[in-house]
Amino acid sequence: MKEIEINTTNLQRITVIDALRGFALLGVILMHMIDRFGYEITNLSNSSPSTLDTYVHWFSNLVIRGKFISIFSFLFGLSFFIQMERASKKGIDFRSRFLWRMLLLCIIGLIGTSFTYLDILSIYALFGVILVFLFPLKNWMLMLIVSLLLIGVPGVLLIGVENIKTESVIVHSSVSEQPETVFMPETLPNNEPALSNLNYFQTAKENLTVKTINKLKFQFLHSETGYLVLALFILGFVVGRLRFFEQVHIRKKRNLILFFAFTLATLVFILTARMIEPDHSVNLLKLRSEGADVPFIALVVSSLQNLSTITMSGALAMGFITLYQVEGIRKYLNWFTPYGRMGLTNYEMQNVIGAFLFSAWGLGSYFDGKGPAFLFVLGLLIYIIQIVISRYWMKHFLYGPLEWCWRSGTYLKWQLFRKKANYKKVEMVLK
Repeated sequence: MKEIEINTTNLQRITVIDALRGFALLGVILMHMIDRFGYEITNLSNSSPSTLDTYVHWFSNLVIRGKFISIFSFLFGLSFFIQMERASKKGIDFRSRFLWRMLLLCIIGLIGTSFTYLDILSIYALFGVILVFLFPLKNWMLMLIVSLLLIGVPGVLLIGVENIKTESVIVHSSVSEQPETVFMPETLPNNEPALSNLNYFQTAKENLTVKTINKLKFQFLHSETGYLVLALFILGFVVGRLRFFEQVHIRKKRNLILFFAFTLATLVFILTARMIEPDHSVNLLKLRSEGADVPFIALVVSSLQNLSTITMSGALAMGFITLYQVEGIRKYLNWFTPYGRMGLTNYEMQNVIGAFLFSAWGLGSYFDGKGPAFLFVLGLLIYIIQIVISRYWMKHFLYGPLEWCWRSGTYLKWQLFRKKANYKKVEMVLK
């Protein structure tokens, strides 16, 4: 009985992480649906957007854009720690195996990129390699790196101190919303064929070449988004080291305090940015891409916006965790758990479905001109269908299909796939 109790405690920790991952992927599919998974819009209507479309667009940019993918990135760093910890308890140095695992993830990501260049897994694989080399560093050193990344030091170095001016003149954007924290679709050069006119193989080629290059430029040259993802990776690893999730189910007061602290920090960052620049639509991306001088105040506002995105992600995550500890609510939030356990499979299925809906070789001619409200509801419907499939699948199997392939490839040995009776008994004890 003692062994089952230990396993149950471990499963409680893993369950809330899986549920949070499933919750994060809900925001990912909703935002990617509104962004049409990076496919260009060719059937724009001349009519003005409806009031509902306007509200959905506003809500998505305020609450979803950049926040849920940040949680997803944070959880990857946490998973890195969990894998390292399990291996160390067995007396195994998992770092070389993890590097091989990242190579496999990169391959999976490249396949996903052939459907939509918004796929982030190949970049995750790169950051996973960096985590291996940062592994020996102490927590304070890692947090110093995180702090430098979050306040925009890489951006300052890329711009060059000599190109930063003290004048307060700022170039503003013609639109109020900020681009996706992780990705922003970019148009193809004029001499390239429109992506919407290509078949799958031509689309895959464009996604893996031109579009990927544009994506990397946006990530690391024209914005700090790539560096923010790296900061979240490291932060997830540090939080794992601090054993935060080992006590998350009993430290309810701490969870609530963190929720309010993240919420307050978000308000402070947003209001400070608005006070500095009331228009709050600084087009820092345009300034960088054009190689123009960048006002120092624009860097400050940009850093505050990035910090508000991170702290709001923290507020959403801690809000979810706090609600998860309420017994009457947990049974409903546990619907996210099987989805999160199949996070890799479900994420890539999102990309495949999205490509089919918005590409010319799929149903792009029909869905291309649909507004944000329609796409938001459609994204919810797809997510619900994936939840139902995930719940059924995880009743009979230990891993999702891609998770099982990834795990088998990691150890170069076919892994157990179907659940055994004793594992099902432990799950029943947990419930």
